[in-house]
Amino acid sequence: MEPQAPPRLDSTVRVGHREIFVTEAGEGDPVVLLHGGGPGATGLSNYSQNIDALARSFRVIVPDMPGYGRSTKGIDATDPFGDLALFIGGLLDALDIPRAHLVGNSYGGAAALRCALDRPDRVDRLVLMGPGGIGTSKSLPTAGLKSLLSYYDSEGPSRKKLESFIREYLVFDGASVPAEVIDERYHASLDPEVIAHPPLARPTRPGLLRKIARMDLLRHKNLNRIATPTLVVWGKEDRVNRPEGGQKLVSAMRNADMYVVSGAGHWVQWERADLFNRLTTDFLTKED
Repeated sequence: MEPQAPPRLDSTVRVGHREIFVTEAGEGDPVVLLHGGGPGATGLSNYSQNIDALARSFRVIVPDMPGYGRSTKGIDATDPFGDLALFIGGLLDALDIPRAHLVGNSYGGAAALRCALDRPDRVDRLVLMGPGGIGTSKSLPTAGLKSLLSYYDSEGPSRKKLESFIREYLVFDGASVPAEVIDERYHASLDPEVIAHPPLARPTRPGLLRKIARMDLLRHKNLNRIATPTLVVWGKEDRVNRPEGGQKLVSAMRNADMYVVSGAGHWVQWERADLFNRLTTDFLTKED
């Protein structure tokens, strides 16, 4: 019989000028799960297949990142990953956690990596799934990223646009995504504050080159010096961030391994949940 899942605790935590919605479960070494940046994303929706499994071994902390879900909206558009790195450090401070493992998908993966680059003293280990910010200036945008970034364009959000993004680009097998998952994310994407200030949208022309350079983490001056143990997980059929970005990343880092997952797109933690949960648990608990 499947062991009973650890209970979950929801709270709102003050991080700087923001109110951050957080779900916690389990005990042990802290693991922060950072969700992707697609329309309507939240921590709980991104990691619905992972929280209970990981909470059997860790203290799992799942925030809605700034700009999403029940957290304060608004992000520094001139340096979004830098802003998110500061947020992660502030969240750890608010929870009285000196160091934590960071697990990040896409946008959350870029935030986790930037935090490890800026404040390596706060990060024990990294698990990055199809992280953003890898070769932004050269190999992007893919058709999947274009679909994501155009969601809040002049035509405005719609369920049809969101369903197209999820079924055609986010996952390998679009038919596997229940309609209720799309409905939940669509309703979350209609928050008036998000529509007014989307956390992820097409870059505007003023300061475009500077912003793109800041979001390309392969250019970061400390990348080849970072010693944080890192597991890079990439779906073989990722149509949002190309899998070859993973090889560039592990080649540039000192202590990174890569696992390519068949039968998965950009949402490995959902599409291949059992494999992802096992890989993550083993990586975060192995001895140095």
